[in-house]
Amino acid sequence: MILVADSGSTKADWVLIGEEGEHVYVNTRGFNPVVHPAELLHKEVNKLSQDLLPNARVEAVHYYGAGCWDSRRKQVIFDCINDAWPNATVDVMHDLLGAARATCGNDPGISCILGTGSNTCLYDGTEVIDNVTNLGFMLGDEGSGSHLGKAFLRAYFYRELDADLNAAFERFTSIDRMTVINNIYESEMPNTYLAGFTRFMGEHQQHPLIQKIVFDSFAEFLDRHVRKYKGHLDVPIHFIGSIAFHFKSILLAALHERDMVAGHFVHKPIEALADYHAGK
Repeated sequence: MILVADSGSTKADWVLIGEEGEHVYVNTRGFNPVVHPAELLHKEVNKLSQDLLPNARVEAVHYYGAGCWDSRRKQVIFDCINDAWPNATVDVMHDLLGAARATCGNDPGISCILGTGSNTCLYDGTEVIDNVTNLGFMLGDEGSGSHLGKAFLRAYFYRELDADLNAAFERFTSIDRMTVINNIYESEMPNTYLAGFTRFMGEHQQHPLIQKIVFDSFAEFLDRHVRKYKGHLDVPIHFIGSIAFHFKSILLAALHERDMVAGHFVHKPIEALADYHAGK
């Protein structure tokens, strides 16, 4: 049996491919070794192996994950998975490669992740050949859920919302300055907390201020990242992640303004990755 995982900072999708080709899909909390303690992944993998897939004879694990930038961070993932399935071969890869395989297939293109965090890569149809540096949610992550959440919270606390939007937000949640500060500076997952405010933004994305915040964030993302790739006007720009999926119309407007070719918009790449590893 083959186990394939696609993990962002908030959610992780797993698919178990059986000997007859059947697929079993399960979900767990996401994990990013840059911002989360290893104990969090241990907990989720143990739940997966003991509760969700207790009788699975896993022979190989292909894990695509946010934050798997280097050998040290990949080793954190490897150790957790190897503890759960010691007899399986484990391959830990950056989620960018997963995004490229899921969207581009065997064709060249630019693949973008817009979820809790953001990232991009240039793909030649086989390998990732270029990647503009990702600086994480504190310094970068333009266009991501955490980036949008920060921008919206600034607008709220700086009294930039009109009366109707302000009232709607205060019906949506009850927060004060210290609650926000504590959740950002003292919690284990501040990026996930910030991205949580995009649910309200999505419900009110026809409001002019919400549209401006989202458009400006996407514009910064495209200008700082996608425009840096050689030939970015000649290949399709593909997107994976909940933010790209739910704010697609605004993202398309930002792409059109820059004469960029929109490619696929994929909410979750796990099915495409399952097909890839099943040899389809």
